[in-house]
Amino acid sequence: MTTAPKFDQVKVGDEIKPIVLPPISRHQLALYCGGSGDHNPIHVDIDFAKKFGFKDVFAHGMLSMAFLGRIVTSWVPQSQVRVLGTRFTSITWVGDVITVSGKVTGKREEGGQKLVDLEVKCTNQNGQDTLQGNATVALN
Repeated sequence: MTTAPKFDQVKVGDEIKPIVLPPISRHQLALYCGGSGDHNPIHVDIDFAKKFGFKDVFAHGMLSMAFLGRIVTSWVPQSQVRVLGTRFTSITWVGDVITVSGKVTGKREEGGQKLVDLEVKCTNQNGQDTLQGNATVALN
């Protein structure tokens, strides 16, 4: 179980320990299709992807969003997550090695809660952000 830091221990600029994921594989995409119910062939059928001008299949956007959720919940329990928002910035291709990172961008008290704002992102092996987001968590 994740043990969250205390509000008073957190400072703006603090970084969450990054998570480096294994390379995105075709097998992972096929499993995600089954688990998510998103069977769009653009994610698993290379001929279909090429027909639409792509070099290969690519990861589901929601899979990348799940990676952002994973870094937030590696820092605090899911019950303490108040907001998770994202903006897709680039395609995550088969073979990409994604690093998920986060840092504290703000602290505040609101509605009786001690809230911490985070910037979170997925970055590929070339240093290109593929997904950028923000999260707000409640701490004690």
